[in-house]
This record gives sequence, C-alpha cells and structure tokens, in this order.
Amino acid sequence: MHTIWKGSISFGLVNIPIKLHAATEDKDIKLRTLHKKCHTPIKYEKICPVCETELAMDDIVKGYEITKGKFIILDESELDELKKATEEKAVEIIDFIKIEEIDPIYFNRSYYMSPNEGGMKAYGLLRKALLETEKAGLAKIIMRSKEQLAIIRVYENTLLMETIHFPDEVRNVGDVPNVPADDQVSKKEIDTAILLIEQLTTKFEPEKYTDEYRTKLMELINSKQVGKQAVTPKEKAPTTNVTDLMAALQASIDKTKPKEEKKAPTRRKKAPAKAKKAQ
Repeated sequence: MHTIWKGSISFGLVNIPIKLHAATEDKDIKLRTLHKKCHTPIKYEKICPVCETELAMDDIVKGYEITKGKFIILDESELDELKKATEEKAVEIIDFIKIEEIDPIYFNRSYYMSPNEGGMKAYGLLRKALLETEKAGLAKIIMRSKEQLAIIRVYENTLLMETIHFPDEVRNVGDVPNVPADDQVSKKEIDTAILLIEQLTTKFEPEKYTDEYRTKLMELINSKQVGKQAVTPKEKAPTTNVTDLMAALQASIDKTKPKEEKKAPTRRKKAPAKAKKAQ
C-alpha cells in the first residue's frame, strides 16, 4: 500500500513513528473529453485572458483576493517559509473523546496508520489503550500545507486517522432555505412512516451495496469494445518549418520591397518624312 505521509503520533511523552496510507479510493470511471470531429483529447491550457498568451509555471504566482479584482500577492518563498515553520511531521493528540459525540458532518477523509521503524510496541500500546477505554484521540496534523483536526481510532485491529472539519468550515444550518419550522402531519401519518422504517430496518452490511451506475457504464463500454466501436484520434499533419520559414521570408520581402514609381508613358517620335525625288 502506497505511503503518502511519514511522521509520528505523540501523546504525552509517548512518540510513535508511523506512516499514512489512503484508506479509501475513488472508483469513478474517468471519461476523457474529445473533439467530436476528430476524437482528439482536448487540451486545457493556462491562458491569460488579458494578454492572450499561454502561461508557463514560472509566469504564475499565488494571490489572495481581498476585494473584487484586487489581490495580495504571496511569493512561493514566503509560503515555503511559513510551511516549514508550522510543519513538524507530527500528529499531536491533544484530547481523548468518545467518537459518538462527533456528528458525521465533520468527517472528511480516512487514512490507515502503520508503524514505522521502531514503532511497533508503542503502536500496539496506543491501539490497546483506545480499545480498553473505548475512546478516540483528537489530534492536530498539518497535511498539504493545511492544519487539520483528526480523529485516531481503532478499525479492525488497525489505527485509523480520519480528518475532520473545523467548526467554522461547517456551514450554518440556519442558512438552509425553506426548512419548515413545525411538522404539520397527523399521528396516523407518523405511525405509518414509523412502521415503514421498522420494516426496512436491517443490519448494515456494506458489501451488499454496489454502485449500479458504474457497473452499467462499464458494461456499456465493454459492449462497445467487443463490437469494435472504439475510435482513434486523427493524427496531426506534420508541419515543416522550411515551408513556414520560406513563406515568412517571402512575405517579408514582399512587404519591404520598394514600390516602383510610375513613369509617364513616353511618346514615340515620328520618323522624319522622306524627301521627294526630283523629277
């Protein structure tokens, strides 16, 4: 399993070297965007709309918009310095709590934790302590230049870290529009709804739920592949610099060639009349 972060867990004077591994993966089927005419994948370029030029990475800086169209520019060196000053590669457990006290709206992403060299015993100690107390560790960690809250708990004999949102990152539920203040339903309707819920209540078994859309999409793709409906983008016709250069040179010559002055047409002189012979 790929390691995405190395550091340590610390609580009190205990320090556990650990590695982080992504606990979940995105199973979405990636569809490319093609040009309808020639089936070539479309390129997304970074272009300045004012200068109308394509930008390289060296041409791009970070900025914070303070008002509409007005930015504070932040240099990469400043951001790197700030990152080094705050990133200690440590997951610091600051409190222990009951996980039932956290509403699921706060949960973000999950990571498996494995012990790094020299951390086997301390890893087992924390795992056993969390199981015995039925508690979870509330920690802080800096990942991808962002400080995050995290929960450390035991999942199937493995320590699991779940990043959670800070309170100010959860939007105010009072801002949700058109939520009725009171339930305007009868007792009979409530009893019927409760009966339906009880009939549909079951034990959660995650393996029995599947992504039906993804399955049908893959079946469609496979059927087209078997039917040889795959398309190949047209190859770009090779361009020769010689032709372009000659055309540019010729255009330059034509543009800089001095215009010939128009001369007035010259009249041809009449030949002198021959003298008549004497008779």
